[in-house]
Amino acid sequence: MSLVAGLDLGTQSIKLVVYDPASRQVLATQGRALDLIAGDDGSREQHPSDWLDAIRACFAAVDPALRARIAALGVSGQQHGFVPLDAEGQVLAPAKLWCDTSTSAQCAPIMDAVGGVAACIAQAGNPILAGYTASKLPWTKIHRPEVYAKLAAIALPHDYVNSWLTGARWMEHGDASGTGWLDVRTRTWSSALLQATDPERDLSACLPPLVEADALFPVRPEIAAELGLSPQLRVSTGGGDNMMAAIGTGCVVPGRLAMSLGTSGTLFAYSDTPVVSDSGAWAAFCDSTGGWLPLICTMNCTVATEQVARMFGFATREGDAHIDATAPGASGLTLLPFFNGERTPDLPLGRGVLTGLTAHNMDAAHLYRAAMEGATYSLKYGFDAFVSAGMAFDRVVLTGGGANSAAWRQLVADVFALPVDVPVQGEGAAFGAALQALWALGRAQGDATSMAALAAAHVATDPARACTPEPRRAPAYRAAYRRFTDHLDAVRPLYAAPAA
Repeated sequence: MSLVAGLDLGTQSIKLVVYDPASRQVLATQGRALDLIAGDDGSREQHPSDWLDAIRACFAAVDPALRARIAALGVSGQQHGFVPLDAEGQVLAPAKLWCDTSTSAQCAPIMDAVGGVAACIAQAGNPILAGYTASKLPWTKIHRPEVYAKLAAIALPHDYVNSWLTGARWMEHGDASGTGWLDVRTRTWSSALLQATDPERDLSACLPPLVEADALFPVRPEIAAELGLSPQLRVSTGGGDNMMAAIGTGCVVPGRLAMSLGTSGTLFAYSDTPVVSDSGAWAAFCDSTGGWLPLICTMNCTVATEQVARMFGFATREGDAHIDATAPGASGLTLLPFFNGERTPDLPLGRGVLTGLTAHNMDAAHLYRAAMEGATYSLKYGFDAFVSAGMAFDRVVLTGGGANSAAWRQLVADVFALPVDVPVQGEGAAFGAALQALWALGRAQGDATSMAALAAAHVATDPARACTPEPRRAPAYRAAYRRFTDHLDAVRPLYAAPAA
């Protein structure tokens, strides 16, 4: 039986899973760390060549016999990144990433050019937020004019990897939603927003064609040989990491809320119609199955706990003991964990804020709890916007590195007052990319199985890691969350974005 594979190009690492649909088992998992180029101006960049080197290393570590059996491959990629390419497809500069806030000053002018935030949402369904691809273009024009002058093609990170694998250029609707240029209601590029980004240039000429979610492309023979793959392998459209995680967690039917606790934190829910916020309270994205994916994103999730663990010299795997040793609310300690700026709440120039220090709570355990709670409260802030819009959920499906923490799983159940499930396959985005490849391959062979049915068959949850809310903790968490939002309101004016 043929195998399928999924690659996830994340901020911190590349991950590869090889999946056997017949036995419903992951047969191989590999990962390689990536370096991040960080600047004091908020810039966060990576060299695309490092992505390719990591992919090569991941495949090289897999048994050649397994590699030869892979029939289809899907690629998941960190959203919003900007890979500038010249006319020959060569990279012109490091890729600016989703967590890059150096372009914050370029957001408002784009929106102003179409009539403001409300007009921007009316045009495309989303405002232009810090991190979205659109603001990276005028930044590049100002700060890297020689790169902008040679720019012939715009690629998102997963687009770039797909092009390397296949020699073809395309973009799918889910990842394209995060550029800021896609009208998510019609699934077409907004000419008004492209012109607002650069009125002196036709940026649409730099964008690849949009394709449907079930498209397949042949691998380049030389890449197949280099990676030890079958020359008959097909590459699926892939998508943004959130869209692939939605598939990998089974979030492809209405009513299920998925939460990813990774470098960034995300909440997303499937819809079969566009779900647009008039105020821009959430991202109104398309998904990568033909539906839509209203999404909340925070820019600081496991980053917060990792920073505290590093400061006190312990590993995050030891962090649960600190949570168990402290009470909900961290004895009055509150951390606004905006180390990379923040998207939810919308404070791209925000910084971490620690308040409520006393002689009693100024220790590693309380600060670690405050970091975990703060990252969770940021997600709760976005969840409240979903609920206020009438969305309802009966449980949370948890994925990402933070889901490995029993304490964090219970914290989510308690703060959100919902039961928590955790999929058996921990690499939600890479596994989702593999499932999308399986779905697309099946459709190409005449199998009409829906993505919902396929996910139901292959996405299993682990009963040993399920959690239910503890009602006795609810009052303490409600009080701590109110304290979090009070401090947020107090510091918000300090981090307002300046004019361009």
